[in-house]
Amino acid sequence: MLKHIALATSLSVLALSTAAVAQDDPTRSKPMAPALPAPVPVAKDVPYAGTIGLNIDATDLDRGLYHVTETIPVAAGTGEIVLLEPSWLPGHHSPSNPVALFSDIHFQVDGKDVPWVRDTVSVNAFHIKLPAGATAVTAKFVHTSPLTSREGRITMTQEMLNLQWDKMSMYPAGYYTRGITFKPTVKFPTGWTVYTALDGFARTGDTVTWSPIDYERLVDSPIFAGKYAKSFDLGHGVKMNAVADEAKDLEISPENMQKYRNLSNEAVSLFGARHFDHYDFLLGLTDEMGGIGLEHHRSSENQMEPKAWVDWDKMDWDHNVIAHEFTHSWDGKFRRGFDLWTPDYQQPMQDSLLWVYEGQTQFWGYILAARSGVQSKQTVLDMWASAAALYSEGEPGREWRSVVDTTNDPIIAQRAPHPYRSLERSEDYYVEGALTWLEADQIIRAGTKGKKGLDDFAKAFFGVRDGDWGELTYNFDDVVKTLNGVYAYDWATFLHNHIYEPNQPAPIKGIEMAGYKLVWKDKPNSYQKGANDYRHSTDLTYSLGMAVGKDGTISSALWNGPAFKAGLVNGVQIIAVNGKAYSGDVLEDAVTAAKSGSTPIQLLIKREDAYTTVPVAYYGGLRYPWLESTTPGKENGFDRLLAARTK
Repeated sequence: MLKHIALATSLSVLALSTAAVAQDDPTRSKPMAPALPAPVPVAKDVPYAGTIGLNIDATDLDRGLYHVTETIPVAAGTGEIVLLEPSWLPGHHSPSNPVALFSDIHFQVDGKDVPWVRDTVSVNAFHIKLPAGATAVTAKFVHTSPLTSREGRITMTQEMLNLQWDKMSMYPAGYYTRGITFKPTVKFPTGWTVYTALDGFARTGDTVTWSPIDYERLVDSPIFAGKYAKSFDLGHGVKMNAVADEAKDLEISPENMQKYRNLSNEAVSLFGARHFDHYDFLLGLTDEMGGIGLEHHRSSENQMEPKAWVDWDKMDWDHNVIAHEFTHSWDGKFRRGFDLWTPDYQQPMQDSLLWVYEGQTQFWGYILAARSGVQSKQTVLDMWASAAALYSEGEPGREWRSVVDTTNDPIIAQRAPHPYRSLERSEDYYVEGALTWLEADQIIRAGTKGKKGLDDFAKAFFGVRDGDWGELTYNFDDVVKTLNGVYAYDWATFLHNHIYEPNQPAPIKGIEMAGYKLVWKDKPNSYQKGANDYRHSTDLTYSLGMAVGKDGTISSALWNGPAFKAGLVNGVQIIAVNGKAYSGDVLEDAVTAAKSGSTPIQLLIKREDAYTTVPVAYYGGLRYPWLESTTPGKENGFDRLLAARTK
């Protein structure tokens, strides 16, 4: 004991003497922290005086440019104004606005340039000095659409554009965005059709203007416009507005368009209220403009592959985005986590309740797609199978990282590629959240003998205040209270264990309670096959432990999987398999052949400039996830959950 005390005393003396040496070192320069500049004015719930005019010329298709002129009135005697480029964007859950694409920025008063300084801390803020007597400041700048995907998401092509107001406007600091009024005007390419949820559409030639609107709702009302376009009425004030790379890709069959009408019926029936006066799906059938699925209160931005409508059955794997984003009008836009809602686009968002916002939306996106026929029941079951497999065998990172911690990923990672996604995890609040909500649904149905389910929660939680298209916030206790109002249960503990604790059992109990089980077959399910065939990829995650692109380049390696143990990781290119030139079929055949023996698969690989032959010791054959009914020939809980509710 005395030895321990003496050792502890010695360590303390050593630590103190080390600190003293660091402080007394005369040869070491020791700067002091400088004072930070004054913070950007905090938003207040007061109206901004005057209406901001926003004029955008979106006709420069060849160069991918949006030319912006914005006129901001200022109160008499104003000597300086701070203008902000939006930073924290709704739906992105992060400070992800590409402010570097604001270019050639000039501020003018009475036609003359005035000096400006970018804030050195809030680098999206501009401090503009105004001369005496100024009544308005005009901002002129260019928003540059990325021209290639490596520069960012392409928003302008020769056939279509996606204008997002937050990417090409500024707003005065110090005000709630709902208190700042804008008057938007856009000039479009000649003859193009324009779709948006904005009201007061008026067109003169190719210039379109809309009624004045507050900035919060303006940002929430983007535009799709295109050379080839069609619009369809889906009922309940809902429209499907589509633009395409080619006119022929818009020729959807009447029976398939009816499935979108079914979706409108099913969603309104489910939630029992509408939080929009009208709703516009904005859909791009394109592989030229960048992909997107982004929710708004009265619209959504959606992209599907060019043939998603005309090759309906073949492209069924690609159809879920519409059901998912529509659900967000209720879940995410109307009901929103208390720490996620912000008064402007400068205050940081906190994402701790995204397992409700995105988790339930993922759940209802699957369910509504099946109920409406927007996706086949089998495709939806196969999506659930893929989810069950991921969290059963495909994500060892669940051991150390909880679902709720992944709600920070929009801020931490901003969807950048991960070297080892299976270990690091990503935005798992979506799909693991959906599996958690499936189990909650089955607990309610079991406890009420089928009389109630998560449908009742959806009505009670999201379907309140019919006609209100503001935002109604909630916290964890509100979720638990509403669940208990549907069926009394220890929901707080249930949610805490599933969402807030790491190293939990695979979240597949809901599937099993619903009458299905996860099984493995040697053929990919329909969802996997459709996606892999379209992308020309070979997904062997649950056999060799890797996914491979068309040219043999590994795109993901499962942590501690056979490929990983053999030293095969992202970016390694497979040149040959057992002496044969690489193809997906050759690799799959080798996996099948190895099952009957004990000889490792020999892969000739290229890593940087070196070629090496690597043996992979795996003998389990091809394995792909499926769901199999445990009540063959008899309807079970999952079948009933996916069945249509309306005619």
